[in-house]
Amino acid sequence: MAGGKMIRKRNVILGLFLFFILIVAGCTSSGDGSSSNGAKVKAIVYKSQSCGCCGQYVEYLKSKGFEVEVKLTENMDTIKNQYNIPVNMQSCHTTVIGKYFVEGHMPFEAINKLLSENPDISGIALPGMPSGSPGMPGPQAEPFMVYSIKDGVSTPYFTMGG
Repeated sequence: MAGGKMIRKRNVILGLFLFFILIVAGCTSSGDGSSSNGAKVKAIVYKSQSCGCCGQYVEYLKSKGFEVEVKLTENMDTIKNQYNIPVNMQSCHTTVIGKYFVEGHMPFEAINKLLSENPDISGIALPGMPSGSPGMPGPQAEPFMVYSIKDGVSTPYFTMGG
């Protein structure tokens, strides 16, 4: 009889420990565009006046819970140069979230991965304007290759979907 009580007590303690771990994890990573304290994360989107798909991407970020500020610019090259984004990694708009840039029509899952892992890079890029990416029409034709960029050098970060 004493052995059964000991096993139940151990299971209760293990259950409480796991519950505590889940609570702590939930408090540090919201996964919805808000910080661990519940405040919305600010995203600054640099785009040209004439770009329609960029406006759709802004709405996408808002739908994911980000506080979005749009900065219209006539010369996107200035922004790309400021953040040292290689020409082959560039897209139509650049978003700045915290200390990182996010180049192109980046899915939320990639942004969330970036912010939760906090790697030692300058930003991430989804080059071009791939079909099926947030703000772009059509189905996703192939997996998205997301690149990390540091000091103007791109490296594959991870592949999404497909």
